[in-house]
Amino acid sequence: MSAYLWLKLVHILAAVVAVGTNVTYFVWLARARTRRSQHDLYVLEGIRTLDSRLANPGYVLLPLTGIAMVLVGDLSFSTFWIATAIVLYVFLGVFGGVLFAPALRRQTEALRVGGSASDDYAEAARRTMVLGGVTMIPVLGILYLMVMKPTP
Repeated sequence: MSAYLWLKLVHILAAVVAVGTNVTYFVWLARARTRRSQHDLYVLEGIRTLDSRLANPGYVLLPLTGIAMVLVGDLSFSTFWIATAIVLYVFLGVFGGVLFAPALRRQTEALRVGGSASDDYAEAARRTMVLGGVTMIPVLGILYLMVMKPTP
């Protein structure tokens, strides 16, 4: 079996783990926002754990295997779908690091300080859900590009 196919397998597995983990956050965040229970902090800390142990390592592995596939395969970084996916990936990383991760930290802190019934917590929870939804847009765009491989 070729090196390209092994890299592709690892690349797809990393995408499944990273994106699959992120998709579960909507369920967990919705439960934390609507249940208003003593388990909310556990849910938010669980999301941070999933992020650091599953999603983020998957997102680190994706560009490494993607670059390796371009180098060993019959591909080019200037190919439309590859170049566009790289731009979306960089945007996703910056957006997630600058906006989503701090929003989740603010939500956790608002819960610790004011509890789940506080206005600060409700606003932080809303912001986290909106930003989480926005992060899924480039993810879906990258998935589309990787599967459909469109050319202009």
